[in-house]
Amino acid sequence: MMLKESNHAGRAALTVCDRKIFTIGLRDKTLELGRRTLIMGIVNITPDSFSDGGRYFDFERARAHAFELLDQGADILDIGGESTRPGSESVPQDVELQRVIPLIRAIREKSDIPVSVDTNKAAVAREAISAGADIINDISSLRFDPDMARVAADTGAPLVLMHMLGVPKTMQKAPSYASLFSEIIAFLEERIRFAVASGVEREQIIIDPGIGFGKTVAHNLAIIRDLGAFGLLDRPILLGVSRKRFIGAVLNREEGERELGTAVANCFGIAGGAHILRTHEVAFHREASKMADAVRDGIAYRERSV
Repeated sequence: MMLKESNHAGRAALTVCDRKIFTIGLRDKTLELGRRTLIMGIVNITPDSFSDGGRYFDFERARAHAFELLDQGADILDIGGESTRPGSESVPQDVELQRVIPLIRAIREKSDIPVSVDTNKAAVAREAISAGADIINDISSLRFDPDMARVAADTGAPLVLMHMLGVPKTMQKAPSYASLFSEIIAFLEERIRFAVASGVEREQIIIDPGIGFGKTVAHNLAIIRDLGAFGLLDRPILLGVSRKRFIGAVLNREEGERELGTAVANCFGIAGGAHILRTHEVAFHREASKMADAVRDGIAYRERSV
């Protein structure tokens, strides 16, 4: 987030960052990012995700939940069949396929909403795209599976590259940085170069600073506060803070009681230039983001509304 000097004893005042408008190509249409904040609704078909593990593990419940999020106004649905919570283990490829592919097909039968597959396995990504998914959301930034870059290049699917320190099993064991922003930006810059060298179109890449993935509470708060720094990479920004542990640490709240803290963090992210918010609770955060967009647009919003 950009800073400027205030009139109060040299303290810095937060300002709203510019948010560049991007267009990414989907299978049969385009998606505009930046005119307003888009909401990505999370559907975890897992028994052990940190917030809703097991709640939608049953296929029928997962399908009902996906359409509930759609009715609430989700702009994108993010489908995941493997938990990446701190300390989690990877699941076998065939298990992940059995979880996500039927749901993607079920969504595609009823809706043309953009669907993202949250996976770091190339075979899962390829099958998901064949089943109707549009976007690959890879928390490993193409590091865990050597074939993932080829899948992204071959399909032309938009690709989310996320920063993570280590792997989910160990990422929260005393994470440290010599220079937090420099290291995350350098990592994402290198991953973008790698993806492009592998045949992925740069215009199809979205970046995610990886809140909660190898970061302390202080790291997460700093990233959200100064999210505008990632504008240097000239790519759309996805922010995923929903119900995460740093919110619980600040507010002393359990996972199901973190919606307000999530909304505040999201609104700071919108001021800092976030294009997409990944969240469990769509209706609440769609309304909050609409208000945050109106505030960040200020007079421009009023003039559009007249």
